[in-house]
Amino acid sequence: MKIKPMDDRVLVEPAPEEEKTSSGLYIPDTAKEKPRVGTVIAVGTDEDLREKIKEGDKVLFAKYGGEEVESDGKSYKMIQRSDILAVIED
Repeated sequence: MKIKPMDDRVLVEPAPEEEKTSSGLYIPDTAKEKPRVGTVIAVGTDEDLREKIKEGDKVLFAKYGGEEVESDGKSYKMIQRSDILAVIED
């Protein structure tokens, strides 16, 4: 199934969660914080947004922003423009 965001929404694949700390301790699922960085999979139809954010960009998004969506066994976040805090440049 292909998901196409509408208007000012962006489909983001969150970065994988860390399983253990740098000292080697494993983090239980209940203590993990949800990732706030992800890769843009698709951009909505808003022309201004399409000029600023492209597929493949890494973005930082609000902690409680967006809706979780599943497709083909993968988890994504559907995020509104106002919940995107920054584009991360390497």
